[in-house]
Amino acid sequence: MYLVTFVVVVVLAIIQSLFYFHTAKTSHVESPENAKRGLSLLKQAGMKKLNFAGGEPFMVPKLLGDLAKYCKEVLSLESVSVVTNGSKVTSEWLSEYGQYLDIMAVSCDSFHEETNVKIGRGKGTHIDVVRNLSRMCKKHGIKLKINTVINRHNFQENMNRQIQDIAPFRWKVFQVLAIEGENHSEDTLRDVRSFLITDEEFKLFCDAHRHNECFIPEGNDVMKSSYLLLDEYMRFLNKGVKDPTKSILEIGVAAALTDVYWDEESFEKRGGVYEWTRFSEKAAHQSNPKLDW
Repeated sequence: MYLVTFVVVVVLAIIQSLFYFHTAKTSHVESPENAKRGLSLLKQAGMKKLNFAGGEPFMVPKLLGDLAKYCKEVLSLESVSVVTNGSKVTSEWLSEYGQYLDIMAVSCDSFHEETNVKIGRGKGTHIDVVRNLSRMCKKHGIKLKINTVINRHNFQENMNRQIQDIAPFRWKVFQVLAIEGENHSEDTLRDVRSFLITDEEFKLFCDAHRHNECFIPEGNDVMKSSYLLLDEYMRFLNKGVKDPTKSILEIGVAAALTDVYWDEESFEKRGGVYEWTRFSEKAAHQSNPKLDW
């Protein structure tokens, strides 16, 4: 199996949104030693790209930076990326660790602050955070990706002008996804049921924005099982299918993968392969120009 991407959930977010792809149920953070051992196991199994997500990875900036550096300098991964809400990213962190990042994805669900507040994305300054992050990424040679979750509050919003102004290299547009046991009842930490939209409403938003070259849509039909995800205990997740695997630290990657459902067809359908190396190092790797998350 050609292992491509893994999401490492680091810690809970400081600014919560209803739409994180994985809801960490504890505040557990692996020790640096265990984290590096797990990453090394993944590299040995064939991993070429790693994405740190959460929660908010920048809640543990030193650990995040050290792991990004380890992935590049020791493991020589083709691509290291991070998904952030941007609230904790500093110029000082980027000056020290930015050289080890290929892609930074910032979550931005609306260009109207009142909508962001309704969603739970910041307290009225999130758009300024996104624009500042865009400038910092350009300064440090990091590719900027924007992640937008389309939901009941924003599916009719026209974002064309703002996206063209920021000019991300990729704009991932997700249909809000309900996952049983994580965000789909009054008993879970988050409940997205009032935010859900129909496939037709998602298509309405896509049709209004698909002319943007950076536009990459992901509906519910391709999103749920097309990612290989590790949780905060380094267990592969089975989104909406069954329980997590045992930790790769305990049983290894190969054994864990025998118990995880990964929809490779959906992975390819959503454009799982692409040019994922930072701007200043394009010639450093001759990888397939097409694997995306």
